[in-house]
Amino acid sequence: MDTRSVALSETIRHPASAEARFLLGVSEAMLGNIREGLSQLRKATELKRSAEYYAHLARCLLMVRQDREARAALHDAEHCLASAERVDALTRDTMGCAYARLGSHTESLPHFAAAVRAQPGNAQFCYNHAIALSFVGETAESETAFEKLLAQEPQNARAHHGLAGLRRQTAECNHVPRLRAVRNATEDPESRLLLGYALAKELEDIGEAQDSFRCLLDVNKEHRSRISYDFAHDAEIFDAIEASWPQFASAPVTHAPGKAPIFIIGMPRTGTTLVDRILSSHPDVVSAGELQAFPLAVKAASGTRTRNVLDPQTLFHAADKDLGHIGKSYMERAASHVPSTGRRFIDKFPGNFQYAGLIARALPHAAIVCLRRHPMDTVVSNFKNLFATTSRYYQYSYDIEEIAQYYVRFDRLMKFWQASIPNRILEVNYEDLVEKQEETTQKILEHCNLQWSESCLTFHENTSPVSTPSAAQVRRPIYRDAVARWRRYENALGPARTVFDTAGISV
Repeated sequence: MDTRSVALSETIRHPASAEARFLLGVSEAMLGNIREGLSQLRKATELKRSAEYYAHLARCLLMVRQDREARAALHDAEHCLASAERVDALTRDTMGCAYARLGSHTESLPHFAAAVRAQPGNAQFCYNHAIALSFVGETAESETAFEKLLAQEPQNARAHHGLAGLRRQTAECNHVPRLRAVRNATEDPESRLLLGYALAKELEDIGEAQDSFRCLLDVNKEHRSRISYDFAHDAEIFDAIEASWPQFASAPVTHAPGKAPIFIIGMPRTGTTLVDRILSSHPDVVSAGELQAFPLAVKAASGTRTRNVLDPQTLFHAADKDLGHIGKSYMERAASHVPSTGRRFIDKFPGNFQYAGLIARALPHAAIVCLRRHPMDTVVSNFKNLFATTSRYYQYSYDIEEIAQYYVRFDRLMKFWQASIPNRILEVNYEDLVEKQEETTQKILEHCNLQWSESCLTFHENTSPVSTPSAAQVRRPIYRDAVARWRRYENALGPARTVFDTAGISV
């Protein structure tokens, strides 16, 4: 009899058994029955206060995007730990993962460290600890942790990928030979993808730009052949955003929140993290990271049960709903990610560019800053970065022509928003920020209704965690290396140039 059957039998015979409720809840969640799992885990915590129970409750709550309730469960788990409850390594790792999902990387770290102390041979625990150290800027400690993991598991592709991204490699100190050897020795598609990106990144770091790009072309071609992405699906979403706007523009806005969050939007890898660090270095601002709160608020308002958070059906069903209620829902969802300091917060999810008009109406006091970058550099930066492979948001990023097609629709949508909600979006060119840092920073602060602060110029001294691919870069002062980088690979970018020429976009 399996664990679930035993737990179910025990629950029927002893409904007041907290352990049986807990085991049944975990089993149901593992089988994908999240709602039933939550119900049983809640009953378990009602019968007995336990850090283990609360940790798994938080994990399940995050699966259904109930972030505020998940943080409350973690708070209860911490109370149990403070009462000297002894827990196993899995419980500590589960708490660390829950904090990380909430963007609270500093809070995740002691739990990951405790899990590794208890089970130093567990590769998953070691990886979680190492990557959390990188997020909080503990680069040397993270490097040591990754190397310890690789000593145990020399083929661990995630560890190799994490290690490559920690710092800028040098000709004297890099992992290129090891990466080549490990990648050549594996046939696992996911491992080859991670190792390929790590190798390309390090090759570029040490000045082998052409070898780096050839590696990327091979890696992305291999991965693109395994996914079923069709740009036409993204085009349908862009079409639906524009077509549904008249309804959103005339929808009621009742009791819209008076708060003034700051949204940083744009295509990824165009400077959004840099502007987030600049603004969050201001004494009156804090970063909440990349939230899914606005897309989820729209999805909830629509009432649709389609698989994707954003699709045409969701947009048209949400278009006549009260935007004031959507704004309130957004603020409630964002609350669990924002410290209770009273400071304004930044939501830097780049994909919010698809919701810019809705944001402007649902949150009338919000500031919206959109990053723009040279079209070709945008293509290159997206092509070079490995986004979350499980997310449909970034499936366009493995093919140069498809990235260019996506950029064309992004560019068209931003022109659409500028005409539809004039003066609400400040567009900032990445190149201006690099060449005219102080002047451009001043414009950003003025748009966000913030007083000048010199600390915004020394953003690289900001010690708050960063979990995006730009983590290493934004801990350095502004540099010019990435401007016009596309010219190194101009011959390989012919498909993008053709797309841009056809669309009338100058490069």
